[in-house]
Amino acid sequence: MSTRKSLVRALALFCTAAAASSAAQAGPQDPAHDRTPLPAPEHETPQHWYDSGQQALQDALSMQANTAPARNVILFIGDGMGVSTVTAARIHDGQQRGQSGEENSLSFESFPHIALSKTYNSNQQTADSAGTMTAMMAGIKTRAGVIGLNQHALRADCDSAQQTEVPNFLQQMAAANRSTGIVTTTRITHATPAATYAHSPERDWEVDSEMPWQALNSGCQDIARQLLDAEYGGRPDVALGGGLLHFLPDHASGPLGGNGNRLDGRDLTQEWQALAPDAEFIWNREQLLALETDRLRPVLGLFSNSHMPYAVDREGADATEPGLPQMTGTAIELLQNNPEGFFLMVEGGRIDHGHHAGNAYRALEDTREFAEAVRVAREMTDEQDTLIIVTADHSHTLTLAGYPTRGNPILGTVVGNDARGQPEHDARLATDNLPYTTLGYRDGRGFADGVGGDLRYRHPPATGRHDLSEIDTTHPDFHQEALVPMAMEGHAGEDVAIYAVGPWAHLFHQTHEQHYIYHVMRHAAQLDAHGSAQGGS
Repeated sequence: MSTRKSLVRALALFCTAAAASSAAQAGPQDPAHDRTPLPAPEHETPQHWYDSGQQALQDALSMQANTAPARNVILFIGDGMGVSTVTAARIHDGQQRGQSGEENSLSFESFPHIALSKTYNSNQQTADSAGTMTAMMAGIKTRAGVIGLNQHALRADCDSAQQTEVPNFLQQMAAANRSTGIVTTTRITHATPAATYAHSPERDWEVDSEMPWQALNSGCQDIARQLLDAEYGGRPDVALGGGLLHFLPDHASGPLGGNGNRLDGRDLTQEWQALAPDAEFIWNREQLLALETDRLRPVLGLFSNSHMPYAVDREGADATEPGLPQMTGTAIELLQNNPEGFFLMVEGGRIDHGHHAGNAYRALEDTREFAEAVRVAREMTDEQDTLIIVTADHSHTLTLAGYPTRGNPILGTVVGNDARGQPEHDARLATDNLPYTTLGYRDGRGFADGVGGDLRYRHPPATGRHDLSEIDTTHPDFHQEALVPMAMEGHAGEDVAIYAVGPWAHLFHQTHEQHYIYHVMRHAAQLDAHGSAQGGS
């Protein structure tokens, strides 16, 4: 239990520091302060640049491929975490700690093997999370909006989905006697986590009350029910996230208030507890931290009625929801009790939602938390037998532009360099004589000041240019400007990065089709197509 206590202390320090940083950001500020660039590190001399390049070369030359079997596989999905998000979050993270930011690295950026992933769906140029996560979990591309089915299934058409189910990696690992788990900050039934265990022609069929009667009569099951009734190898051993009301009947209230959404009268939390004599259902942070993790058993944690709050909105000593690093650490401690190994999927799901809201602050803060969860997982496992993959399902339209000077606040208005390459004193103006921010969105609802980040579809659309001269653009509730008016900001279609460490991580080496990720995981774990363990390497 000493490891767990150390982990809890480390996570408490991380959350306290992040809460203090958020409080400082949220307080009243002089907008002029936002335009003050942070200084570059003093050690960045010409010799430093040369020596660091030589050291990077030597590190690369000394790398050895790890071809041992992967006992454990951990797949991290930063939902919507495109390359621009990683870059902005890296700078934001460094600036939150007093650095200029550009020289900073997030935890997974030090992984030795990096590649690119093409994210298109079989029927869609710019992808959605259902089709992309199915690709990573089942090894085939498929349509947008469908989960665990091949491309012959039509979206929202139950009859067409018959005989199109594809087994996935979590279920194959379970069939090989490995433990399995999912962790997310979204509803546990949302598209990304659902694709680890469910099969549905419609990602929105999370609960039976959201399904048409024709689909129910044709035999399709809602996604929440499938968490317990999963085929092809069984349900996850550990499931931690949000979405409690989808598991409760509509005539009953849950421990977090509000009545459930189920029309079939089933209480799936009670059914989960009936899976085994020691199965547990928990719903708050205290219960998670008090959980005994010295033995493996079914554990279901649903910590909010719908999606979990953004990271900055659930920090502090009085928070009732756990953070993503805490959930990740607890899941690993439980799953490690199986000597055969485990598979764990961890999703930073609300990165995507912050972007859909056009609220870069919350998207970047959730990316910081996601990177901390990766750090926890790497420290708790051995890279000799654990393959860790960090990637995204798709990107977003976030852009970084405007030629800001080094150390310019990533959430601030652009201060450029003068003709001599020295920082200017005032914010740079566009040709419309208005200041502009480094970060912006190609589409969405656009500018909003002082509107909560979770009100992502509620503030009036205000696309186009606005006078930001007296606006604190670094405030958590600031929404960046957008060009094209849309009901919400949308996904982007460019490639996303793959970061990998551990057995067979070197197989990520070029621009890959997204479904290739599944094939690397299966090869590393030595599973055949039916989930049986293979011999040899």
